[in-house]
Amino acid sequence: MRATFPLLAFTLTCAITAHAGDGKIDYDHQEQWQAAHDKAQSPIDIVTRDAVPAAGNEPGALKFTHTRAPVEAVVDNGHAVEVETHATQATIRGRHFMLAQFHFHAQSEHTIDGRHYPLEGHFVFKAQDGRLAVVGVMYQAGAANPQIQTLLDDLSHKTPAPAEPEIDIAGLLPRQRGYYHYLGSLTTPPLTENVEWYVLPAPVTMSQQQIDAFLAHYRRNNRNIQPLNGRPLVHFQ
Repeated sequence: MRATFPLLAFTLTCAITAHAGDGKIDYDHQEQWQAAHDKAQSPIDIVTRDAVPAAGNEPGALKFTHTRAPVEAVVDNGHAVEVETHATQATIRGRHFMLAQFHFHAQSEHTIDGRHYPLEGHFVFKAQDGRLAVVGVMYQAGAANPQIQTLLDDLSHKTPAPAEPEIDIAGLLPRQRGYYHYLGSLTTPPLTENVEWYVLPAPVTMSQQQIDAFLAHYRRNNRNIQPLNGRPLVHFQ
């Protein structure tokens, strides 16, 4: 067993690299995507009535620190708008993670009781041992979001702009931190499994104009819904 952990860390490190920047992905022919395993894939439809309440003695909080962080880059990586920033830390169910990057999918990859949202953000966190935890956030049309605007301005290279703008990640997350948790996979090739998912159902708003700015890059870069295949879906209030 001792050799398993370095191997797992190496595999997940390779997977996050591929997930973040391996060029264009053909979303119109997803049946051609290949996965080493295919029984615990993401995304899923979160059927709220089927979720099991978390045990009362189980640590469940999502806590984020150092949320105000410099934005190192906002790029169109060929299959998503991705933001490179690494200062934010998270304590997820009592364990420490560092933010590796976050990116956006249109329309949302996960659905809540069959409902899509216009956008879904994936905040990819990585533990020291290589384990990945992805926090999924839903976005809908409403009040403009100043943190989103910072990213869009950087993406369009508007001037004047600081060489390294700052963003407050907290403004991209809902105030209500209840979530649905399950074990799944990356949603782009190589579709590596054993990824922890934490999907927050409370949506965050951005203006329709801001949503349209993302759609100008990708009108559809969401993976099809995958079967749950008996995996536990746990709801943390």
